[in-house]
Amino acid sequence: MRLEDLSRPPFSLDREALEWVRQTREGLDDQAAAAQLFNLNSRGPVDAAELARLAALSPGGLTRFFGEDGAAERQALAQIQQQAEVPLLVSADLEGSRMSLPFGTAVPNPLALAAADDVDLTAEVARLMAQEALSIGVNWAFAPVIDINAAARSAIVATRGFGSDPERIARHATAQIAAFEAEGLAATVKHWPGEGYDDRDQHLVTTVNPLSMTEWQASFGKLYRAAIKAGVRAVMTGHIALPAYLREKDPATDDETAFLPATISHALNIDLLRGDLGFNGLIVSDASEMAGLTSVVEMVQAKVEIIKAGCDMVLFSSEPEAEIRAVREAVASGEIPRKRFEAALMRVLGLKASLGLHAGAAQPRLAPEAETAQAIAKRAFAKAPTLVKDRNATLPLDPKRHRRILVLTPGIIEPMQNARLSFDLPQMLREEGFEVTEAPHGTPLDLADKDLVLYLFGEETLLTRGRIFLDWRALHGHFKLSMARPWHQLPTVMISFGYPYYLYDAPRVPTYINAYATHPAMQAAVLEALMGRAPFAGSNPVDPFDGAPDAHL
Repeated sequence: MRLEDLSRPPFSLDREALEWVRQTREGLDDQAAAAQLFNLNSRGPVDAAELARLAALSPGGLTRFFGEDGAAERQALAQIQQQAEVPLLVSADLEGSRMSLPFGTAVPNPLALAAADDVDLTAEVARLMAQEALSIGVNWAFAPVIDINAAARSAIVATRGFGSDPERIARHATAQIAAFEAEGLAATVKHWPGEGYDDRDQHLVTTVNPLSMTEWQASFGKLYRAAIKAGVRAVMTGHIALPAYLREKDPATDDETAFLPATISHALNIDLLRGDLGFNGLIVSDASEMAGLTSVVEMVQAKVEIIKAGCDMVLFSSEPEAEIRAVREAVASGEIPRKRFEAALMRVLGLKASLGLHAGAAQPRLAPEAETAQAIAKRAFAKAPTLVKDRNATLPLDPKRHRRILVLTPGIIEPMQNARLSFDLPQMLREEGFEVTEAPHGTPLDLADKDLVLYLFGEETLLTRGRIFLDWRALHGHFKLSMARPWHQLPTVMISFGYPYYLYDAPRVPTYINAYATHPAMQAAVLEALMGRAPFAGSNPVDPFDGAPDAHL
């Protein structure tokens, strides 16, 4: 790679920025240069010890696991940048709903935006997310997700993608990319070379994209080409194998090579992404300690393989001193070719310069006005809830007809926090005049003195959950009661605030709603529709019946 290559999209550096890259590179020895290829994580208080740790490591980037205090986080990032000899890339998963800034404006997740299917609204939401991120010092978004909801049980895609239709995905993803990039926030598309056809989870196992290359080119190929054309500055490569590409290049390719995760596949990163698709931006690995990678190669060596295979930056490290040293030593021994090492470093510095970090753009910006932000978010939530079916005309709910409501729910599942959270909707219904009984999860089903049964599910962030299904035994509290179906005695409504495919396990439930996101703002939007004060405005971004021929009944 030549320095002049950074003058081409998506970096498009001018002479001043190119000169900064050149001078910065010349000022780094191999140890410091290797550190630039690592994006480390930071969590908890940014105290003197944390500042000293980051100063000693001098990484190229940082992903901060934010607390609830936005002002404190803004100050912490400013301190971290102030002490850095080379400005840091500061990244965040800006995927909306619970996968976003905890102190920012709550906005819908991608699947909810796809249900609203208003590209202008998606762009508005993306601009809002970008402005709030930039206001605290974040300059790099690990979004959008352009995976395809093909396998319903895929815990990786679920609500994080824009559905199952590549055309709809392309519309919304490119709108988000354009909005992020216009605001000066680098966008990232993920997970290369395309997830959603394997129902396993990269956190637990290397997943496989099973498509032929003809099928891949017609789906993921089009999506990645559209993202590149839209100016996306980064691609996140996943722990996903694409054996068809390796075997198309060489039919004699052995299984070990064909099923390597893209994270450590030179063929997928360099030949396909850079060569065939012409991507000139930065390639960052997905989290490097997921079992989709570490089940294939030992953790420290994995970092060497990531850089060697064409990634420019390693995401996360539990042993950064040892792993930065391993990369440096691999360069010295020739295991990582010097040209590959230099190209990775140039792109890391090129991304920084393209963001204006060399010219002081690391300083946080002003956040958008709260009133404006809330108005955008409320409009977005209102357009997402989707009424899949209401065969018995149960809706709208009426405090006279449905006064005594039995709520059955496992709660909102948060695997990243190892927590179950409570829904706000039951209390919202009480405030509407209903008598609501929330049955403790796992207690025997009891329909006595009830007028309506309401099932609430909140499995939105599904990572490491494996295969998702409706657990009737736990819901109804007993083996025999797992076979009971209350809709023969009482009106029954099932609402999913997350995973959109529960009809596969409950095909005859008469009233079913998909609401995609668990945030209280989405619950409030659903309440308005349940009460008949607002329409169910969303359209299905996936097949909510998951192909089950009886699920519409």
